[in-house]
Amino acid sequence: MEASVISLFRCAMNELENAILEKLRTVIDPETNLDVIRMRLVDHLSVNAEGQVNYLFRPSSFLCPIAIPLALAIKKAVSEVNGVTSQKITVDSFIMAKELENLLNEESSHENSRNSRTESRP
Repeated sequence: MEASVISLFRCAMNELENAILEKLRTVIDPETNLDVIRMRLVDHLSVNAEGQVNYLFRPSSFLCPIAIPLALAIKKAVSEVNGVTSQKITVDSFIMAKELENLLNEESSHENSRNSRTESRP
């Protein structure tokens, strides 16, 4: 690939990543009244050229009582960003990390299959 084309891809991915970060700044933890980026609840954000987003969700405590609704709010916010096609969410440092991760990613796979069926309709 030409260097200028690679540069354009990087620029587009950076724009999408910045748009995601801006959207995540609107997700507020009701216990602290701080956004999830400022609290560092979302980490290792990466976006590829196809709009697939990967990130780590780390609740504020191992027994965080609002981890599930907060994770769902984060996922919803990311899905609302134009250009995002899918999400792969890893959950860490939470008593039910694997269960929450499975829930979040299972919903993503259902959304992707619905979106592909909708797009293939005339």
